[in-house]
Amino acid sequence: MTSNAASVPDLDDPATDPLDVARAAADHIAEVSGVEGHDIALVLGSGWGGAAELLGDVVAQIPSHEIPGFAKPSVAGHLGTTRSIRIERADGSTRHVLVLGSRTHLYEGRGVRRVAHGVRTAAATGATTVVLTNGCGGLHISWRPGQVVLLKDHLNLTGASPLEGATFVDLTDLYTPRLRELAHQVDPTLPEGVYAQFRGPQYETPAEVRMAGLAGADLVGMSTTLEAIAARHCGLDVLGMSLVTNLAAGVSPTPLSHAEVLEAGAKAGPVISDLLARVVKLI
Repeated sequence: MTSNAASVPDLDDPATDPLDVARAAADHIAEVSGVEGHDIALVLGSGWGGAAELLGDVVAQIPSHEIPGFAKPSVAGHLGTTRSIRIERADGSTRHVLVLGSRTHLYEGRGVRRVAHGVRTAAATGATTVVLTNGCGGLHISWRPGQVVLLKDHLNLTGASPLEGATFVDLTDLYTPRLRELAHQVDPTLPEGVYAQFRGPQYETPAEVRMAGLAGADLVGMSTTLEAIAARHCGLDVLGMSLVTNLAAGVSPTPLSHAEVLEAGAKAGPVISDLLARVVKLI
């Protein structure tokens, strides 16, 4: 049995509270999966998809477009399935992880509410932590493709926000220090950096990359920051992990391509998936 779509408010209607749609999505996930609540959510970006198989037992796989407010992914390399995974911990306790494989990017033109819907749904399922991953361009020549970087802060250069009206949220420690410490327990060598999100879908120009670097960015990409803001608004702890898939424009000696991003993600996939799974099991 599936949720009655006719009873779900229209996420694109300005009169609709997007949190109502998130609750409807969470109800659908609970109904289909049989899992009443989830503890942790993962948003898997380019290259990170293999982590789900290493976490634990898959309880349910749900086509994301069947969940209220979600659509099929439009970007190659992104999964279209939302999964509920059960982790049996060493102390005998059980955790449930919600793996969101259908990320909406701002450049798709579906609106900021759609971008934030995944993390809002995660919060509605009961999750208290979200791990946001992405593939991105690096500004440091020493960070070769395949390098994982923990996010310590971000620059939202999209000109957009998932927050509406007089909604004031403190972002001082947006990327939770405690979670970064856990990641360092798994791999003490992981560097930390500042991620800058541009709107896309075009890659950044060399001048834009230099501008971001002067503003303090170490990484550039087209996702994550709006989701992180929405997650903090919902009360979630946030861990951000970036995979450097290429050197950014002006740093790279060759032209950029999405095929390069996919290739780098595929090569790094087994290593970063193992890393992510080990970090999640500590949370």
